Amino acid sequence: MAYDNTLKYLVEQDPEPFVQWLLGTASSDVQVLKTELSLEPIRADSVTFLQTSQQILHLEFQTLPQSSPSLPLRMLDYWVRLYRQYNCKVVQVVIFLKPTTSEAVFVDRFTAPRTFHHYRVIRTWEEDPAPLLVTPSLLPIAVLARTTAPNALLQQVAAQVDMIESIDLRQNISTCAQLLAGLVFNHEQIHQFFRRDMMKESVVYQEILREGLQEGLQQGLQQGLQAEINLLVRQLTHRLGTVPQALQNQIQGLSIAQLEDLGEALLDFSSQTELENWLSRLKG
Repeated sequence: MAYDNTLKYLVEQDPEPFVQWLLGTASSDVQVLKTELSLEPIRADSVTFLQTSQQILHLEFQTLPQSSPSLPLRMLDYWVRLYRQYNCKVVQVVIFLKPTTSEAVFVDRFTAPRTFHHYRVIRTWEEDPAPLLVTPSLLPIAVLARTTAPNALLQQVAAQVDMIESIDLRQNISTCAQLLAGLVFNHEQIHQFFRRDMMKESVVYQEILREGLQEGLQQGLQQGLQAEINLLVRQLTHRLGTVPQALQNQIQGLSIAQLEDLGEALLDFSSQTELENWLSRLKG
């Protein structure tokens, strides 16, 4: 999640450098589109619309090549939805971030009987770092670029970050660079060149902390709810014998308030029929 948030921030705050890097065309008129697509909810990491040439640049950032459904099928699905919604040229680029020897990072198309869809693939560890070192928004990706001297490249990126005049921008780009550097460098290497206190002050870092806290709270609530369901099923089994899976499935779908009511009601149950009737009354 941290990597998704980092790259979304970079693209949405300053999309022009990404358009220049990936399409080779400069434009100061770039609109960032919503990433929610039509039909069933499906999200792309970043969708950028280049108005001057009526193109959509769809960026898909991947830390690992594994995906379900498969990445090639997802790219086809994204293309169809984008083309249907905007009816213009769609350029798709998958950017793999973490070095791997998996054959999946060399796949750049979806194929099926009478169906073929092609998209571009970038493996950041094969990219020349020079174009990425020119623009602040691309500096975080430069730490992942091709090099025979990783520490020297990391130091060079840190030096470029320090030259950013705006304090807020410097803090945010530094945070993004440090987070992405974590894919290929250890903490000691990163902190040798980057100031840790600068990360704590950045908007990006605070957003990641907030989302992480929210996810943690949600996960805790789900775990607590499941624990209560498991306890109720054990109590019902103790009183009534085996509880059929169909009834367990109904219990899984109860709200917290209904689970609390069941916890009180089961004390009066003496047969499976009474449990079935109690659950049936909820439906009515």
